[in-house]
Amino acid sequence: MGIPVKLPVFEGPLDLLLHLIEKNKVNIYDIPIVEITDQYMEYIHQMEREDLNIMSEFMVMAATLISIKCRMLLPKEVNEDGEEEDPRDELVRQLLEYKMYKYMSYELRDRMAEAAKSIYKLPTLPREVEDYREPVDTSELLDGLTLGRLHKIFQDVLKRQEDKKDPIRSNFGKIEQEEVSLPEKMTDVEEYARRHRRFSFRDLLGKQASKFQVVVTFLAILELMKTGKISIRQEHIFDDIQIESKEAGDPYGN
Repeated sequence: MGIPVKLPVFEGPLDLLLHLIEKNKVNIYDIPIVEITDQYMEYIHQMEREDLNIMSEFMVMAATLISIKCRMLLPKEVNEDGEEEDPRDELVRQLLEYKMYKYMSYELRDRMAEAAKSIYKLPTLPREVEDYREPVDTSELLDGLTLGRLHKIFQDVLKRQEDKKDPIRSNFGKIEQEEVSLPEKMTDVEEYARRHRRFSFRDLLGKQASKFQVVVTFLAILELMKTGKISIRQEHIFDDIQIESKEAGDPYGN
């Protein structure tokens, strides 16, 4: 009576090959193809599987190993660069790629096991605590800035708007565009601040399409400062004013 032997289960032919290489402690870049092929063939002869699709994968690899084994006995081929080609190169590349993904799967499995040990709960803060907003100190928001400095920047931006005009085309008629309201501009500036987190006051005004847009944007910035949604800073007297958002933004910039 034969003794039943349970064979280890492998994910596929590359998994079996990798196992044989590690078992024999050989260099993956210098595979002893004769020895590994013999061990591989011995294993698949012992396999008893009903699934022909799985068996066919192992048989295809067996044919590949036998082909490489035969090519190793022949004179080595030389490529266009005059270098000798190793019949094992393609097999080595596949094994290295499979090994990388296999170890990555182990890492993901371990991380999933660690994550399963953590328990999360939804926030249960009282409504009045969630709705609380820290009082805004207007003197801290201005941080040493003067109205004269803001007025100068405002005038510089208006002047640049005038310089953008074409002296010839400005005499032509134009289609009037419906201008944005202050609440709409406040929403736009607030979204812009949330996305960019920190940006130039002068650059923001310079992007506006008309004098009216500049004025409304200027007023929107002042209103958002009052509500504490943005703050402004100036490192030195003649430096540009920087605007910073005081609200949490989208970490992906969407």
